[in-house]
Amino acid sequence: MSLLHTCYRITDIDRSVAFYEALGFEERRRAPIRDEAINVFMSLPDDGPEPRLELTYNFGVDSYDLGTAYGHIAIGTEDLDGTLERLKAQGIEPERAPYTVSKGGSRLCFVRDPDNYRIEIIERNASG
Repeated sequence: MSLLHTCYRITDIDRSVAFYEALGFEERRRAPIRDEAINVFMSLPDDGPEPRLELTYNFGVDSYDLGTAYGHIAIGTEDLDGTLERLKAQGIEPERAPYTVSKGGSRLCFVRDPDNYRIEIIERNASG
């Protein structure tokens, strides 16, 4: 068994694709679902051939309830400060300044996508 992808339901394809591209994702393909929806598959450059994120746009739906069970997805970067500067230039701000959960732990922060999904950005050193 292996995890193939995570799916979010979105309300604006262009806005969501632009947000995830700002985080470093690349659009891999789009797939219509009859006349009901469009799936946009995205991946980070080192994800391999399988897209890791499926953004589903359902025609005629303009909002979703996120619910209380959803947490976040996490992505890694080698330079959190540089990443946040690049995101800021595109109008994307962290929820709060970077921090560590425990002494000696990785620095991290959260941003929110256009549909209010939380994305954790974790600073990873070159050794992982």
